[in-house]
Amino acid sequence: MLVPSPKWLDSGNNAWQLAAATFVGLQSIPGLAVLYGGVVKKKWAINSAFMCFYAFASVLVVWVLFDYNMAFGPQWFSFLGTPGLATSAAFTTGQATVPAAASGMPALTFPMATLMFFQFVFAAITVIILGGSVLGRMNFAAWVIFCPVWMTLVYTVGAFSLWGGGWLATMGAADFSGGYVIHLAAGTSGFVAAAVIGPRLQADRDNFPPNSLLVTLIGAGILWLGWNGFNGGDPYFANADAGAAVLNTNTCTAVALLVWTLMDKISYGKPSIIGAVNGMIAGLVAITPAAGYVDGWGAIIIGICAGIIPWLAMNKLQKTKLMSRVDDTLSVFSTHGVAGLMGGLLTGILANPAMLQYIGTEKDAPGVNVTGWLYGNFHQFILQIYGAAFIIVYNAIATFIILKVISLIVPLRMDEARLKVGDDAVHGETAYAIGVEGE
Repeated sequence: MLVPSPKWLDSGNNAWQLAAATFVGLQSIPGLAVLYGGVVKKKWAINSAFMCFYAFASVLVVWVLFDYNMAFGPQWFSFLGTPGLATSAAFTTGQATVPAAASGMPALTFPMATLMFFQFVFAAITVIILGGSVLGRMNFAAWVIFCPVWMTLVYTVGAFSLWGGGWLATMGAADFSGGYVIHLAAGTSGFVAAAVIGPRLQADRDNFPPNSLLVTLIGAGILWLGWNGFNGGDPYFANADAGAAVLNTNTCTAVALLVWTLMDKISYGKPSIIGAVNGMIAGLVAITPAAGYVDGWGAIIIGICAGIIPWLAMNKLQKTKLMSRVDDTLSVFSTHGVAGLMGGLLTGILANPAMLQYIGTEKDAPGVNVTGWLYGNFHQFILQIYGAAFIIVYNAIATFIILKVISLIVPLRMDEARLKVGDDAVHGETAYAIGVEGE
């Protein structure tokens, strides 16, 4: 029997959302999995990559079961949606809606299943980014518990508050694609987790060479181009704003990479490929909250700032006696936390009201905009401070409590014997078989 396609379904918008979601998913697996696996010491390559794959899988299960509704469903509290199973046919194949934000946005033109998957890949990459702070010592059993619990109790609160129609969204705080919801959250929670779990072995902290820079670059490249889906998919329509967000993303990232490399050259005498990757990440993160709200000059300014401020945070602040007591393995605090905070605040300054985020693809589609301090709206900057403060405080407190409770069940840190051996002791596998008997 032939059944006509629903009138609300726009195949172009649906195709773009599914493609964008796939790009973002590729950022996690294999993107961050191979980036982490390549940038860590050889004995931690398998464990680091496996942490990414486990997080991706475990988040999807709880996302479909109840977390999606907590982040994007009907309002339960001003900061959280109502938990509920996402299993009905109407929910998965019917028209996508965000109930608590319905008054501020039109009906979407793709199925609920598309929206659910699109938002899932954002959720998954957040806890994977967080994991970069605790590589090389977190007990895998503790990670198994932590991922779904943190996703349920922490991520959903920030997502609903800013994206799901919660109190920060109602106030007017802006986060185009996750500078606060994803990166500031991951940077804050990752730093707290690193402090609570404790450091790597001192020998690993003193000598932690990447086992494969070429593998690291493969992951970095996937991360960069995958960000086209990250920021280009958030208008929810394949329209002009999506194109502007993609162009701004790449422009800012290129500028940040070049500026970071220059900072390395000035300070250390040599340009560093690891430094360039960090500059790339800082640029991607910093433009994320602003991608569809700033013009090209705004993207360049954010890129310059992303090459300087997170660089200073990583190379100066995190190396002070006080901050260095926390072993943030990949400096997620700087490249995601500081960069996300900076980008969110700069959104409050540089957001150009002429950059309309069109709600739809028709010629008469309405547009919404964000007006920054530079264009006469100082209050937007204040709102950005409110949003950042909430994410930082809530993530720090909630992450601390979750880890302390988990520590009553399993140790948060591997024992000394496993820490000395690495992958073979934890998983019975090693990354490279070259030189092994029989090879």
